[in-house]
Amino acid sequence: MANKTITVIPGDGIGPSIIDSAIQVLEKLNCGFEFEYVDAGLAAMEKTGDLLPASTLESIAKNKIVLKGPLTTPVGEGFTSINVTLRKRFALYANLRPVISFKGTRARYDNIDIITIRENTQGMYSGLGQTISADGETAEATSQITQQGAKAIVSFAFDLAKREGRKKVTIVHKANILKSTSGLFLKVAKEVALQYPEIECNDMIVDNTCMQLVMDPEQFDVIVTTNLFGDIISDLCAGLIGGLGMAPGANIGQDCAIFEAVHGSAPDIAGKNLANPTSVLLAAVQMLEYLSMKDKADKLRYAIKDAIAKGDRTTRDLGGESGTTEFTQAILERL
Repeated sequence: MANKTITVIPGDGIGPSIIDSAIQVLEKLNCGFEFEYVDAGLAAMEKTGDLLPASTLESIAKNKIVLKGPLTTPVGEGFTSINVTLRKRFALYANLRPVISFKGTRARYDNIDIITIRENTQGMYSGLGQTISADGETAEATSQITQQGAKAIVSFAFDLAKREGRKKVTIVHKANILKSTSGLFLKVAKEVALQYPEIECNDMIVDNTCMQLVMDPEQFDVIVTTNLFGDIISDLCAGLIGGLGMAPGANIGQDCAIFEAVHGSAPDIAGKNLANPTSVLLAAVQMLEYLSMKDKADKLRYAIKDAIAKGDRTTRDLGGESGTTEFTQAILERL
């Protein structure tokens, strides 16, 4: 992978500081990457007047691999989510959110290993049919599920389970009420499951899934679901291992992928050397795995685990008293 160019979006708030941690780590691992920095979010708005400049889109289209910090979309009419825009623009149909317990965190559980795979472009986040009546009294939005989209995401989930030696896939839906959209998703998912007889498969209604995740999370292995449900479930799963600061995310398409910290930009602690960079460091692990650099991914994952387990210069959310730079140094020393 020598001289592979990675598009880097530092993002807003704490984004630049945690992205800097990830770049230091990747350079220490001698990955042979070159980094092309571009802007998006409020940082881009201040410089160019555009939340997602054309130069940023051109860089992503050229390099195909992105490491991204958290972005802020201004609240209010007229501003579309930048993350949703990127996913739709580059057909990043699969959102991959793994959560694994790390010894040394303040998590309520210590044996979690769940992957949530979320359809990334359809459902309630498709952006279709969003209207408000002239009198402001009624709002509507359209949820769209296609057979092709459902088949693609469920096949992605089963292929991943097979590749990684996972034993079980749980299809999450609301087909008892949403008989058209969720009903179609469940029907297609069951058809796909028949092609993988070696992998156990069950289906579960989304509200029951949330309850079961809290009561008995160890029963889950791989979860596959639609966009809105996956958004909620993946954050719930992050809570099982200590919060969004411990959870990475990957958005994957046919020939393009964006790896990101899934938490917000936390402007209240920006510039104070307080942010935990673990989420984006684990996103870098995902990126290395995607690029078939498993040895380097394993080294980085081990370094993160060991530093947290030993409480070595960890950040406050991990029970320590150190900052972003000190925790990054603890990781670098282990590499």
